[in-house]
Amino acid sequence: MVDQSALDEETLVVDPAEEEVRPDDRIDDERHDEENRLKPEYVRGVRDALEAGDKGAVYELVEPLHPADTADLIELFDSDDRAQLAAAITDLMTSEVVAELNDHVREVMMEALEPEAVATIAEQLETDDAVQLLEDLDEEDQQAIIAELEPETAAAVNSALAYPEETAGRLMNRHVMAVPEHLTVGDLIDYLREEGDLEHDFFEVFVIDASHHPVGTCSLNWILTTPRSVALTDVMKRDQTLIPVSMDQEEVALMFQKYALISAAVVDDSGRLVGQMTVDDIVHIISEEAGEDALLLSGAGDGDINEPIREAYSSRVRWLIANLGTAVVASAIIAFFGGAIEQLVALAVLMPIVASIGGNAGTQTMAVAVRAIATNQLTRANTRKILWKELRVAVLNGATVAVLIGIAAAVLFSPMMGVVIASAMIINIAVAGLAGVLVPVIFERLDQDPAVASSVFVTMITDSMGFFAFLGLAVVSGLVSMG
Repeated sequence: MVDQSALDEETLVVDPAEEEVRPDDRIDDERHDEENRLKPEYVRGVRDALEAGDKGAVYELVEPLHPADTADLIELFDSDDRAQLAAAITDLMTSEVVAELNDHVREVMMEALEPEAVATIAEQLETDDAVQLLEDLDEEDQQAIIAELEPETAAAVNSALAYPEETAGRLMNRHVMAVPEHLTVGDLIDYLREEGDLEHDFFEVFVIDASHHPVGTCSLNWILTTPRSVALTDVMKRDQTLIPVSMDQEEVALMFQKYALISAAVVDDSGRLVGQMTVDDIVHIISEEAGEDALLLSGAGDGDINEPIREAYSSRVRWLIANLGTAVVASAIIAFFGGAIEQLVALAVLMPIVASIGGNAGTQTMAVAVRAIATNQLTRANTRKILWKELRVAVLNGATVAVLIGIAAAVLFSPMMGVVIASAMIINIAVAGLAGVLVPVIFERLDQDPAVASSVFVTMITDSMGFFAFLGLAVVSGLVSMG
């Protein structure tokens, strides 16, 4: 039990005025809608005050916002107005706001600021956030900003930038709570109270040997509930998941998900502890990777509404050109059967149905396969099993759709036409099932991202096979001749 008389009475008194000015308490429905998005009328009010040159009104409107909402507000403004807004809110442009900005917006704003100003912001950030702030800038701008940083911060940033993008070395937090293995629990508690750097969040303490290799971890609840005299080596968890600095961020996220990690040590090539990854970093990575894969499947590049026009154009047009090339293949098949199509208009009416349904079936299977590859569920060990399963699903789907379209075609045109289109539908959907698995797997075996170009080739295969199967069966069945 806590002795209430021993508590300082002043700690029990809350100043209502002080409580009212906390920014988090002032976020209410005056600025946010029911989905916690900034209301259009609120954004319009800020814009009107900015256009009127009333910086005081702008500051008063923006000041209550959470840093994440301030970042959202900046992104809602046109690129020409963002600098004016940032100048109007001055000290509200904290490191937390900058860290929440969209990558493209942040890059433009950082390029517009003086190196000294960017360095001031970077000094307030964790190393991984500071690196994210600088990594997309030109090397000349990077070096100018790094030159303005404190030596310790500059060394950490340069060390991070030396690793490839999207690796643990680039993303890790270099502030790690690590202690030697000879300590007792009491020694550790005393160290944390007297000398430990507690400015940074941590979930567990890493125990290291004389060579700075991690040998175990102690979670905070163990430390708080274990007698002081117990040695760390007796209470620490020796079995731990170590992340190499060169590991791709997607693999790191999969490890956190698989082993239900809160934090994990990052080690260099010699096994020395150099940083840590925490679950808050992983949440960002999972969101980023999921969005990236979805956009790559559609060939939309970054798919960011803030992406510059030139970058959006270059990232999308190449896949449209690739689609044009694959469409030519399908058109060549149609041209080959041109004489047959001229004899029976029904072929021209029905053949897009076969290709379209096959394309949808292929896209379904491909999406499942790409996700399975990304989450390590589809590997070399079970590729044949998954391929056989998806083929059976495809045949069942094809048979179901074939019965429906076959009956309709038989009623509207002829019984033989119903048989031909039903058979073509089964063939094309079965091929779509195979292609939906094989194409992503082949790309993955070639060390290429299966999400990048799978859709282009799967669509080409299903379109081409759909036209070829339908028109070929029509000729073989005697409905038409080659002309």
